[in-house]
Amino acid sequence: MPASSHLDPFTGWLREHAIPLGHLDPEAPLDDLEPLRALIGDARVVAIGENSHFITEFAHLRQRILRFLAERCGFTVLAFEYGFSEGFPLDAWAQGQGTDDDLKALLDATIPVGVEEPLRWMRRHNATAGVPMRFAGIDIRAAGGSLLPALAPVADYLRDIDPETLPAIEQAMRIAGSFAGASAASAAPAWTRLPAAEQDALSALLMRLLLRFRAVEVLYVSRGDRHSYDLALRRLEAACHADYGFRAMAGLYAGTGWTADTSGRDVYMAGSVQWHLRRSGPGARIVLPAHNAHIQKTPVSFNGRLTGLPMGQHLHHALGGDYVALALTSIGGHTADMRPDENARFGFAIDDTPLQPPEPGSVEAAFAEAGLGLSIADLRQAPREAPGPDRYRIQSAYLHTPVLDAFDAVLTAPSSTVADLGS
Repeated sequence: MPASSHLDPFTGWLREHAIPLGHLDPEAPLDDLEPLRALIGDARVVAIGENSHFITEFAHLRQRILRFLAERCGFTVLAFEYGFSEGFPLDAWAQGQGTDDDLKALLDATIPVGVEEPLRWMRRHNATAGVPMRFAGIDIRAAGGSLLPALAPVADYLRDIDPETLPAIEQAMRIAGSFAGASAASAAPAWTRLPAAEQDALSALLMRLLLRFRAVEVLYVSRGDRHSYDLALRRLEAACHADYGFRAMAGLYAGTGWTADTSGRDVYMAGSVQWHLRRSGPGARIVLPAHNAHIQKTPVSFNGRLTGLPMGQHLHHALGGDYVALALTSIGGHTADMRPDENARFGFAIDDTPLQPPEPGSVEAAFAEAGLGLSIADLRQAPREAPGPDRYRIQSAYLHTPVLDAFDAVLTAPSSTVADLGS
């Protein structure tokens, strides 16, 4: 009897239909990625995930896929899980401004989530490309660490357009500066220690400014221009979403949070992707690297409780087949578990954690049982008569979700290693 007859239906299908990939080297030839062409079709946004940040193999795979989508499929924008406001100087650098060495200073205070090498490749690519790639940040500042990079340029805008409002935004910046950190992991604990009156005052000020922006849009545009207004509004929205996120996370950890209340950051990121898509010209196509839990098309639940509606779900709802989600995972090796640590630079420490054998029912277990190495599987072709995997790894734990509904494809590496992030 063939060995495959002992496999569950999904694993047996995976053994027959997964396509092996030939390379992890970011500079290797791209021919082995050609199956991606049919998988993505005419999609305008292709998200490339990872089950953990700070993993060498995922960075290499995403770099190769970025090259393939740009060089062979005509993708024109790299939209990263990176601050919306801070993305603009990085785009200018990628277009050739300044010197090669300037990038280090631009990234010096940011979490090393793997943006440096794609940017360096973009700068080299753009030097000779007929159609240069743009860089776009889509996130709230430093994953919510500080409102100031968003609010400072809004204050500059209002100084010219509506100086009456300067006292309000300056008060908001004073409060925001009192708990600003390098990431949400460091800022959130400081926010919880603010007096409730300060927390409430910040929220009220931001909401008043946001509603005024929308109420007097015609006035603001007449005093300036459409682009400046749209940019300032999006930055103010980032600050509002970040402020909301502090309340949501505090409620989640206290056990008093509202259902799916942590969705604020993800809906902002989804909106930013669409913001850039609308403004990037006819034929724009976006490559979107982000965590698997952000790009999945199904809700995020922990311990049976609905926790959030991810960016991918919003984009799937808005774009339909124009959104494709590619998950990245590994069968074994090590992962980067992020542990809260207020004394660490970014508010968390990274533990290099050995991975245990994959849990039964996980997509990683299916790839392992099918005997697959570096490979890709188009999940849209998988049989639906029997249940598919119901979980996937998120760092060293598992997120329970119907994998066949969550992602269009899965790429897996046989092993993962934690990147050397230096000091």
